[in-house]
Amino acid sequence: MKNILFASLFLSAATTQAQVHEYEGDITDYRVIRRVEQHPQSWRVWQPFITQGEKGGHLIVAYGAMRNGKKDMGDIFVTLSRNDGDTWEEPVPVFDHAVKRDGIQFGYANPVLYRPSGQQVIWCFAMRCSIAQRNSEESHLVGAFSADWGRTWTPVELAMHYSGPLILNASVIETEVKGIKTYILPAHRNTLASDPRGSRDHFVLSSTSLLEWRLEAYIPQPTQARVFLHEGNIGYGEQSGELKMVMRTADYDETNKTTDPPRAYSSVSRDGGQSWSVARPEPELHNAKSKGYFSHTQSGGHIYVYNDGPAQRGTAPGFPNGGRTSLRYKTKPQGGQWSEQKTFYHAGIKNSYPTLAEVAPGDFRCVWDSGTVDRPRTHISYGKLKLTN
Repeated sequence: MKNILFASLFLSAATTQAQVHEYEGDITDYRVIRRVEQHPQSWRVWQPFITQGEKGGHLIVAYGAMRNGKKDMGDIFVTLSRNDGDTWEEPVPVFDHAVKRDGIQFGYANPVLYRPSGQQVIWCFAMRCSIAQRNSEESHLVGAFSADWGRTWTPVELAMHYSGPLILNASVIETEVKGIKTYILPAHRNTLASDPRGSRDHFVLSSTSLLEWRLEAYIPQPTQARVFLHEGNIGYGEQSGELKMVMRTADYDETNKTTDPPRAYSSVSRDGGQSWSVARPEPELHNAKSKGYFSHTQSGGHIYVYNDGPAQRGTAPGFPNGGRTSLRYKTKPQGGQWSEQKTFYHAGIKNSYPTLAEVAPGDFRCVWDSGTVDRPRTHISYGKLKLTN
């Protein structure tokens, strides 16, 4: 499907600039939420995350603004829409690199939002590390909550019983362990990048309060050859009480390479996240070293949104400027098989890191970061996706 429409760029609470925008895919009502030019201290905007707000049509989006001179760290902002994504308010800071904590200046990255069931509070979890570091891979968990649906945010110091570094990508999922409500948060680490005795491991943290977090379990590596498992998303599985995680992958030792063939890997837990099965490839789910969004749907099925083609810096026929361009998706009904590939969004430009929120059965609100033909992450994109049988 080819769509031509007006893409709204919301500059302030009362000013909207429109431009003609052409693309292919099943996304409708496309909008630009924010552009990097609106953040003078930043050279990229990246990794947005969306959740529902106070009532129908209210949406909350968090995203990062990458500080000039830094890789994968900067500030975290939140912006709100009260008209189902048609326009977006001026963003407010959640984590500001200019505000020192106990005399230390931090850079922040990779926000995820979570609204606990039965509560009127929105949580924003992210990563922070000393701003003196080259990148954000040696980060630790940080949190803030909003009691007014994203308009203001209160940072809190989390009680961490896991003291190692971590990298976030996906939000919390609620489960039950021995009759106790438990929150599971997926994360990974890549200490091998800077330490020859380090590791590349995927794991989950657990909490009963969202304030105190413990290391719950590691995802077991495949038995034949290790894989760099990272950026996993957790959804509810096919069976009652089952959790399923689908993870981005790369070669374990040479992370510039994909797996062969390039595939996502998955793992399953049947005890509330306390233990997980050995990771295995998903034959129908392409992954070339880029986040693929995975989740259950309200109808009991699953959805997977991903970049097709090569890795970001790779080349292949039809991808003269490398990967992370077109976004595709597949769906799977409960008890069924994955569908054929469908086009989520394709405009001949860079696109990556999608996140979805299902506001009604089969009706999604979507965000991702977009760029130009050869430059990634120059703006935050928004659209709607309606699944059809």
